[in-house]
Amino acid sequence: MKHLIATLILLIATAVVTVVYFKHLSPPGRRPVEVMQHIPEDASLIAEFSNDEGFYDAFSGNHLLTSIAGEDKTTELDALRKYLLDNTALKPYFENQPIYLSIHPSTTDQVDFLLTTSVDKEFKGSIINELKKNSTDSVKIISLKKGDKQLYQIDITGLKRPFFLAETENQIFTGSFSEELIDKSINYDFKQHKHTILQLSEQQHNNALAILYLNYAQLQPLFQQLFINKNPDLFRAFRILPAQAALSLNYKTDALMFNGTTAITPNQPVSYLNLFTGQKPVENHLKEIFPSTTAYSTSFSVSNPDQFVKDLNNWNNKSGTKEKQQELFKQIKAETGINIDKDFNKVLGNEFAVVTTRFQEKLAIIEVSNGQQLFPSLMNISTQTSDEIGQFNYTKIPFYLLGDAFGIFNKPYFMIINNYLILANTVQELRAYADSYNNQKFLNKTESFNEFDDMLSERSNVAFFINFKNMKQVFKRDLKPLFYDAFQHSDPGFKDYYAASYQLIASDKNYYTNFCMKLAKVDSTKTAEK
Repeated sequence: MKHLIATLILLIATAVVTVVYFKHLSPPGRRPVEVMQHIPEDASLIAEFSNDEGFYDAFSGNHLLTSIAGEDKTTELDALRKYLLDNTALKPYFENQPIYLSIHPSTTDQVDFLLTTSVDKEFKGSIINELKKNSTDSVKIISLKKGDKQLYQIDITGLKRPFFLAETENQIFTGSFSEELIDKSINYDFKQHKHTILQLSEQQHNNALAILYLNYAQLQPLFQQLFINKNPDLFRAFRILPAQAALSLNYKTDALMFNGTTAITPNQPVSYLNLFTGQKPVENHLKEIFPSTTAYSTSFSVSNPDQFVKDLNNWNNKSGTKEKQQELFKQIKAETGINIDKDFNKVLGNEFAVVTTRFQEKLAIIEVSNGQQLFPSLMNISTQTSDEIGQFNYTKIPFYLLGDAFGIFNKPYFMIINNYLILANTVQELRAYADSYNNQKFLNKTESFNEFDDMLSERSNVAFFINFKNMKQVFKRDLKPLFYDAFQHSDPGFKDYYAASYQLIASDKNYYTNFCMKLAKVDSTKTAEK
């Protein structure tokens, strides 16, 4: 009863905050697409929110947004709000207007925002002139010329660098602390590009606390900016999906929770993740045996394994790998008498995943319906290293059997535990996982993981998970030094989050999408470190 009462109180409090906020939504003026078309099309992420007290009050007193933006960026954004958006003369025109913060791939050693917004169509006059007339000692404005473009440099006392502002067209403004981004913006001619950004329905848009737009195709250049290796395997399949997403934010005090739609872009090369759009959502259980040391993982679920195999074969054919696949399986058949593809496909279960631990171990965990039936076939195409472990004698078998996400296992070692086929690149990694399995050292044995997992959808087809504390050593190895330093020392920063998850749930050949990031408790992952 106590838990029920507490839950009801929480729901009522959430409803009150939401209702108060919704009173400020749907301001008159331009439709979102009119403003968003001025954002350069290489934007990886765009966050939209309304410039009103309801939004800012909802996030005051917690670190949800400051932990993502970092202290320096938060200080800059707070200064812009104080001295520009809340300027006495300008506030009536910017109040309740949508603000767009976009992230674009850059050649610099930091990630910067481009800010795009507009004023009410009924505003007459010049924003810059109004700002100059009401300027103080804290704000200095300098007129600049970039070729034939008019630009304004705004110096705000207390900030380490100036803010650049330009009017692109008809009271639509763009600005950034990055000269590279403002140059890109003022030279961007949207009429020449006419790119479209996936939109929520009008009702969803009007009822959203904030909206996150993703252009999956532009995530790869962003990762190249952040990581030493230009193509790190971290969520690689996710980054090459030809799609866009529009996700609305649900209010919660200790987590960022978004849901919406990922729409596959038509007439684009098919990626590995396209293969799962025709499946039905599956209840996720494989995560229950992920080791407590998991840093990040990608899980796949199929309602119809036979159909997945057919779709994978078609994909291999279109990608030009079908011939090599057939040659390999014919060679294995000729040399061992084993039809490995048929034997494997016969017992393939509904779930399979790739897991990376904080020790940078790589594991594939594959559900099979009959491990005892599969084990002799695998041993016949392998070199036996113990009664339970063998190593494939042929390369790229996991890639041809399960697809691109399993290409990191070239000639792996394998073992079968209770109808789970486990692959790893070394015997030591297999034995470490066997120890975790036999001693129940799983993520779901920690309170923090279970609290986080309760926020997620029970069913999905593709699920990405990252544990920020366990990621420390992986980031230290893979991130460029300045970005790792920011991760390690920013306070608040990403390390204040326990974990993040991104779920793709097949629906009408596209994906319903959930994204969740939850703040860590002080003792959030102590159990996992033991």
